Amino acid sequence: MKYRMFGKTGMEVSAMTLGTWGMGGVGWDVYDEETKADAIKAALEEGINFFDTAPAYNAGAAERFLGRVLKEEGARGQVYISTKCGNVFKDDITYVRDGRYDSIIRQCDQSLLNLQTDYIDLMLIHWPDPATPFEETMDALNRLKKEGKILHIGVSNFDIDQMKEISRYGSIEAYQPHYSMVNRQAEETMKWAAAQGMGVMTYGSLGGGILSGRYRELKTFPAADSRNRFYQHFKEPMFSRVMDLLKVMDQVSAANGQIALAQLALKWCYEKPFVSTCIVGTQKRERVLENARSFDQELGAEDWARLDQAVDQLTRA
Repeated sequence: MKYRMFGKTGMEVSAMTLGTWGMGGVGWDVYDEETKADAIKAALEEGINFFDTAPAYNAGAAERFLGRVLKEEGARGQVYISTKCGNVFKDDITYVRDGRYDSIIRQCDQSLLNLQTDYIDLMLIHWPDPATPFEETMDALNRLKKEGKILHIGVSNFDIDQMKEISRYGSIEAYQPHYSMVNRQAEETMKWAAAQGMGVMTYGSLGGGILSGRYRELKTFPAADSRNRFYQHFKEPMFSRVMDLLKVMDQVSAANGQIALAQLALKWCYEKPFVSTCIVGTQKRERVLENARSFDQELGAEDWARLDQAVDQLTRA
Protein backbone atom coordinates (compact mmCIF):
# COMPACT_ATOMS: atom_id res chain seq x y z
CA MET A 1 0.00 0.00 0.00
CA LYS A 2 1.17 3.52 -0.78
CA TYR A 3 0.59 6.49 1.51
CA ARG A 4 0.42 10.27 1.15
CA MET A 5 0.14 13.14 3.56
CA PHE A 6 -3.47 14.29 3.66
CA GLY A 7 -3.07 18.00 3.06
CA LYS A 8 -1.99 19.85 6.18
CA THR A 9 -3.82 17.56 8.61
CA GLY A 10 -0.73 15.57 9.57
CA MET A 11 -2.59 12.38 8.64
CA GLU A 12 -0.63 9.99 6.41
CA VAL A 13 -3.35 8.09 4.59
CA SER A 14 -3.46 5.04 2.36
CA ALA A 15 -3.91 5.47 -1.38
CA MET A 16 -7.20 3.61 -1.10
CA THR A 17 -9.88 4.59 1.38
CA LEU A 18 -12.58 2.00 2.01
CA GLY A 19 -16.03 3.55 1.55
CA THR A 20 -19.05 2.17 3.38
CA TRP A 21 -22.04 3.60 1.51
CA GLY A 22 -23.05 0.14 0.28
CA MET A 23 -22.54 -1.37 3.72
CA GLY A 24 -25.48 0.68 4.93
CA GLY A 25 -27.75 -1.73 3.07
CA VAL A 26 -29.63 0.75 0.87
CA GLY A 27 -28.90 1.79 -2.70
CA TRP A 28 -26.49 -1.01 -3.60
CA ASP A 29 -26.23 -4.78 -3.86
CA VAL A 30 -26.96 -6.42 -0.51
CA TYR A 31 -24.42 -8.75 1.11
CA ASP A 32 -24.57 -10.56 4.44
CA GLU A 33 -22.79 -9.10 7.45
CA GLU A 34 -20.06 -11.74 7.46
CA THR A 35 -19.10 -10.86 3.88
CA LYS A 36 -19.04 -7.13 4.61
CA ALA A 37 -17.07 -7.58 7.81
CA ASP A 38 -14.54 -9.68 5.91
CA ALA A 39 -14.08 -6.82 3.43
CA ILE A 40 -13.17 -4.48 6.29
CA LYS A 41 -10.76 -7.08 7.69
CA ALA A 42 -9.16 -7.45 4.24
CA ALA A 43 -8.72 -3.68 4.06
CA LEU A 44 -6.93 -3.68 7.41
CA GLU A 45 -4.71 -6.55 6.28
CA GLU A 46 -3.79 -4.63 3.12
CA GLY A 47 -2.67 -1.59 5.07
CA ILE A 48 -5.72 0.56 4.31
CA ASN A 49 -5.89 3.02 7.19
CA PHE A 50 -8.69 5.36 6.07
CA PHE A 51 -12.40 4.52 6.26
CA ASP A 52 -15.16 6.78 4.98
CA THR A 53 -18.76 6.64 6.15
CA ALA A 54 -21.77 8.85 6.88
CA PRO A 55 -24.94 8.79 8.98
CA ALA A 56 -26.86 9.34 5.75
CA TYR A 57 -25.86 5.84 4.63
CA ASN A 58 -29.12 4.29 5.79
CA ALA A 59 -29.75 6.35 8.92
CA GLY A 60 -26.51 5.41 10.67
CA ALA A 61 -26.45 1.73 9.65
CA ALA A 62 -23.09 2.02 7.87
CA GLU A 63 -21.52 3.87 10.80
CA ARG A 64 -22.78 1.28 13.28
CA PHE A 65 -21.46 -1.58 11.18
CA LEU A 66 -18.04 0.00 10.67
CA GLY A 67 -17.76 0.91 14.34
CA ARG A 68 -18.61 -2.59 15.48
CA VAL A 69 -16.12 -4.32 13.17
CA LEU A 70 -13.28 -1.93 13.98
CA LYS A 71 -13.92 -2.48 17.68
CA GLU A 72 -14.00 -6.26 17.28
CA GLU A 73 -10.69 -6.09 15.41
CA GLY A 74 -9.15 -3.73 17.96
CA ALA A 75 -8.24 -1.44 15.07
CA ARG A 76 -9.71 1.94 16.00
CA GLY A 77 -6.39 3.41 17.14
CA GLN A 78 -4.65 2.32 13.92
CA VAL A 79 -7.01 3.95 11.43
CA TYR A 80 -8.57 7.26 10.47
CA ILE A 81 -12.34 7.61 10.21
CA SER A 82 -14.07 10.16 8.04
CA THR A 83 -17.79 10.69 8.55
CA LYS A 84 -20.23 13.43 7.64
CA CYS A 85 -22.93 15.75 8.86
CA GLY A 86 -25.56 18.09 7.48
CA ASN A 87 -27.41 15.51 5.37
CA VAL A 88 -30.14 13.40 6.97
CA PHE A 89 -31.50 10.20 5.37
CA LYS A 90 -35.27 10.01 5.84
CA ASP A 91 -37.17 7.23 4.10
CA ASP A 92 -34.92 4.92 2.08
CA ILE A 93 -34.65 7.44 -0.75
CA THR A 94 -34.97 11.02 0.57
CA TYR A 95 -32.02 13.06 1.83
CA VAL A 96 -32.68 16.31 3.68
CA ARG A 97 -29.89 18.85 4.15
CA ASP A 98 -29.68 20.21 7.67
CA GLY A 99 -26.72 22.33 8.71
CA ARG A 100 -28.32 24.01 11.74
CA TYR A 101 -26.18 24.41 14.85
CA ASP A 102 -28.16 22.14 17.19
CA SER A 103 -28.61 19.54 14.47
CA ILE A 104 -24.87 19.36 13.75
CA ILE A 105 -24.16 18.85 17.45
CA ARG A 106 -26.76 16.06 17.66
CA GLN A 107 -25.52 14.42 14.47
CA CYS A 108 -21.94 14.34 15.73
CA ASP A 109 -22.92 12.87 19.10
CA GLN A 110 -24.96 10.19 17.36
CA SER A 111 -22.07 9.38 15.00
CA LEU A 112 -19.75 8.97 17.99
CA LEU A 113 -22.20 6.46 19.46
CA ASN A 114 -22.64 4.68 16.14
CA LEU A 115 -18.89 4.40 15.59
CA GLN A 116 -18.20 3.41 19.20
CA THR A 117 -15.46 6.01 19.47
CA ASP A 118 -14.84 9.21 21.41
CA TYR A 119 -13.42 11.18 18.49
CA ILE A 120 -13.82 11.47 14.72
CA ASP A 121 -10.67 12.14 12.70
CA LEU A 122 -12.41 14.03 9.89
CA MET A 123 -15.92 15.48 9.91
CA LEU A 124 -17.16 16.52 6.47
CA ILE A 125 -20.19 18.64 5.69
CA HIS A 126 -21.89 16.22 3.31
CA TRP A 127 -23.66 18.81 1.14
CA PRO A 128 -24.06 22.57 1.54
CA ASP A 129 -27.37 23.50 3.15
CA PRO A 130 -28.74 26.60 1.36
CA ALA A 131 -31.22 27.22 4.19
CA THR A 132 -28.56 27.57 6.90
CA PRO A 133 -25.79 30.20 6.98
CA PHE A 134 -22.32 28.68 6.77
CA GLU A 135 -21.35 30.64 9.87
CA GLU A 136 -23.93 28.75 11.94
CA THR A 137 -22.76 25.35 10.70
CA MET A 138 -19.12 26.19 11.29
CA ASP A 139 -19.83 27.54 14.77
CA ALA A 140 -21.08 24.06 15.67
CA LEU A 141 -18.13 22.31 14.06
CA ASN A 142 -15.62 24.66 15.69
CA ARG A 143 -17.20 23.88 19.06
CA LEU A 144 -16.95 20.14 18.41
CA LYS A 145 -13.32 20.53 17.39
CA LYS A 146 -12.55 22.54 20.53
CA GLU A 147 -14.15 19.78 22.62
CA GLY A 148 -12.00 17.15 20.90
CA LYS A 149 -14.96 15.29 19.42
CA ILE A 150 -13.66 15.96 15.92
CA LEU A 151 -10.05 16.57 14.91
CA HIS A 152 -10.39 18.02 11.40
CA ILE A 153 -13.15 19.71 9.39
CA GLY A 154 -13.80 19.31 5.67
CA VAL A 155 -16.48 19.59 3.02
CA SER A 156 -17.94 17.40 0.30
CA ASN A 157 -19.75 18.50 -2.86
CA PHE A 158 -18.89 22.20 -2.40
CA ASP A 159 -17.73 24.52 -5.17
CA ILE A 160 -14.85 27.00 -4.88
CA ASP A 161 -17.02 29.98 -3.95
CA GLN A 162 -18.74 27.97 -1.22
CA MET A 163 -15.39 26.82 0.17
CA LYS A 164 -14.08 30.38 0.18
CA GLU A 165 -17.19 31.56 2.00
CA ILE A 166 -17.22 28.86 4.66
CA SER A 167 -13.47 29.28 5.23
CA ARG A 168 -14.22 32.73 6.64
CA TYR A 169 -15.58 31.02 9.74
CA GLY A 170 -13.03 28.27 10.33
CA SER A 171 -10.30 26.10 8.84
CA ILE A 172 -11.38 23.72 6.06
CA GLU A 173 -8.75 20.98 5.78
CA ALA A 174 -10.30 18.48 3.37
CA TYR A 175 -12.39 18.26 0.23
CA GLN A 176 -14.29 15.19 -0.97
CA PRO A 177 -15.53 15.46 -4.58
CA HIS A 178 -17.13 13.07 -7.04
CA TYR A 179 -14.30 12.23 -9.44
CA SER A 180 -13.27 9.43 -11.78
CA MET A 181 -12.52 8.65 -15.41
CA VAL A 182 -16.22 9.14 -16.16
CA ASN A 183 -16.75 12.31 -14.11
CA ARG A 184 -14.19 15.13 -14.12
CA GLN A 185 -16.53 18.02 -13.38
CA ALA A 186 -14.78 18.83 -10.08
CA GLU A 187 -11.24 18.70 -11.45
CA GLU A 188 -10.50 22.43 -11.36
CA THR A 189 -12.03 22.68 -7.88
CA MET A 190 -9.83 19.80 -6.75
CA LYS A 191 -6.72 21.53 -8.04
CA TRP A 192 -7.74 24.70 -6.20
CA ALA A 193 -8.41 22.80 -2.97
CA ALA A 194 -5.08 20.99 -3.13
CA ALA A 195 -3.32 24.31 -3.72
CA GLN A 196 -4.89 25.60 -0.48
CA GLY A 197 -3.32 22.68 1.40
CA MET A 198 -6.47 20.58 1.69
CA GLY A 199 -6.45 16.81 1.54
CA VAL A 200 -8.49 15.64 -1.46
CA MET A 201 -10.35 12.32 -1.32
CA THR A 202 -12.31 11.22 -4.38
CA TYR A 203 -15.60 9.35 -4.17
CA GLY A 204 -17.19 7.43 -7.01
CA SER A 205 -13.60 6.58 -7.98
CA LEU A 206 -14.81 3.57 -9.99
CA GLY A 207 -17.90 5.33 -11.30
CA GLY A 208 -20.21 3.25 -9.13
CA GLY A 209 -18.53 0.09 -10.46
CA ILE A 210 -18.90 0.75 -14.17
CA LEU A 211 -15.13 1.20 -14.59
CA SER A 212 -14.55 -2.33 -13.33
CA GLY A 213 -15.90 -3.61 -16.65
CA ARG A 214 -18.56 -5.72 -14.94
CA TYR A 215 -21.42 -3.81 -16.58
CA ARG A 216 -21.35 -4.27 -20.36
CA GLU A 217 -25.09 -4.19 -21.08
CA LEU A 218 -27.77 -1.74 -20.05
CA LYS A 219 -29.53 -2.90 -16.92
CA THR A 220 -32.57 -1.59 -15.08
CA PHE A 221 -31.86 -0.97 -11.40
CA PRO A 222 -34.51 -0.40 -8.69
CA ALA A 223 -35.65 3.19 -8.14
CA ALA A 224 -33.65 3.62 -4.92
CA ASP A 225 -30.50 2.00 -6.34
CA SER A 226 -27.67 4.53 -6.53
CA ARG A 227 -26.77 3.34 -10.04
CA ASN A 228 -30.23 4.43 -11.13
CA ARG A 229 -30.61 7.53 -8.96
CA PHE A 230 -27.12 9.01 -8.61
CA TYR A 231 -24.74 7.66 -11.26
CA GLN A 232 -26.20 8.85 -14.55
CA HIS A 233 -23.68 7.01 -16.76
CA PHE A 234 -25.61 3.76 -16.24
CA LYS A 235 -28.16 5.28 -18.63
CA GLU A 236 -27.97 6.41 -22.23
CA PRO A 237 -26.41 8.36 -23.80
CA MET A 238 -23.51 8.19 -21.33
CA PHE A 239 -23.58 4.40 -21.09
CA SER A 240 -22.49 3.92 -24.72
CA ARG A 241 -19.73 6.49 -24.32
CA VAL A 242 -18.42 4.64 -21.27
CA MET A 243 -18.46 1.39 -23.26
CA ASP A 244 -16.14 3.06 -25.80
CA LEU A 245 -13.79 3.96 -22.94
CA LEU A 246 -13.89 0.38 -21.66
CA LYS A 247 -12.82 -0.88 -25.09
CA VAL A 248 -9.66 1.22 -24.86
CA MET A 249 -9.11 0.05 -21.29
CA ASP A 250 -9.50 -3.55 -22.48
CA GLN A 251 -6.77 -2.98 -25.06
CA VAL A 252 -4.39 -1.41 -22.54
CA SER A 253 -5.14 -4.21 -20.09
CA ALA A 254 -4.38 -6.90 -22.69
CA ALA A 255 -1.09 -5.22 -23.60
CA ASN A 256 -0.03 -5.24 -19.93
CA GLY A 257 -0.71 -8.75 -18.74
CA GLN A 258 -4.48 -8.41 -18.33
CA ILE A 259 -4.42 -5.77 -15.59
CA ALA A 260 -7.88 -5.53 -14.04
CA LEU A 261 -9.80 -2.55 -15.37
CA ALA A 262 -10.59 -1.38 -11.86
CA GLN A 263 -6.86 -1.21 -11.18
CA LEU A 264 -6.32 0.93 -14.27
CA ALA A 265 -9.12 3.27 -13.22
CA LEU A 266 -7.84 3.72 -9.67
CA LYS A 267 -4.23 4.15 -10.73
CA TRP A 268 -5.36 6.78 -13.27
CA CYS A 269 -7.11 8.66 -10.48
CA TYR A 270 -4.31 8.38 -7.91
CA GLU A 271 -1.68 9.53 -10.41
CA LYS A 272 -3.23 13.00 -10.32
CA PRO A 273 -1.02 15.21 -8.12
CA PHE A 274 -4.09 16.86 -6.59
CA VAL A 275 -5.53 13.55 -5.28
CA SER A 276 -4.58 12.34 -1.80
CA THR A 277 -6.64 9.13 -1.67
CA CYS A 278 -9.34 7.32 -3.66
CA ILE A 279 -12.48 6.07 -1.95
CA VAL A 280 -13.62 2.67 -3.16
CA GLY A 281 -16.91 1.29 -1.85
CA THR A 282 -16.51 -2.42 -2.29
CA GLN A 283 -18.18 -4.90 0.09
CA LYS A 284 -16.28 -8.10 -0.76
CA ARG A 285 -12.82 -9.31 0.26
CA GLU A 286 -11.69 -10.29 -3.25
CA ARG A 287 -12.50 -6.86 -4.62
CA VAL A 288 -10.73 -5.14 -1.75
CA LEU A 289 -7.63 -7.20 -2.49
CA GLU A 290 -7.80 -6.47 -6.22
CA ASN A 291 -8.37 -2.75 -5.74
CA ALA A 292 -5.68 -2.42 -3.08
CA ARG A 293 -3.09 -3.58 -5.60
CA SER A 294 -4.02 -0.87 -8.10
CA PHE A 295 -1.34 1.53 -6.98
CA ASP A 296 1.57 -0.76 -7.85
CA GLN A 297 0.59 -0.94 -11.52
CA GLU A 298 3.09 0.60 -13.94
CA LEU A 299 2.23 1.57 -17.50
CA GLY A 300 4.27 3.15 -20.27
CA ALA A 301 3.73 6.75 -21.34
CA GLU A 302 1.99 5.61 -24.53
CA ASP A 303 -0.58 3.60 -22.59
CA TRP A 304 -1.34 6.49 -20.24
CA ALA A 305 -1.71 8.78 -23.26
CA ARG A 306 -4.23 6.37 -24.83
CA LEU A 307 -6.26 6.28 -21.64
CA ASP A 308 -6.14 10.06 -21.23
CA GLN A 309 -7.31 10.56 -24.80
CA ALA A 310 -10.23 8.17 -24.31
CA VAL A 311 -11.19 9.89 -21.05
CA ASP A 312 -11.02 13.30 -22.71
CA GLN A 313 -13.31 12.13 -25.51
CA LEU A 314 -15.84 10.81 -23.01
CA THR A 315 -15.88 13.66 -20.51
CA ARG A 316 -15.86 16.40 -23.13
CA ALA A 317 -18.54 14.88 -25.34
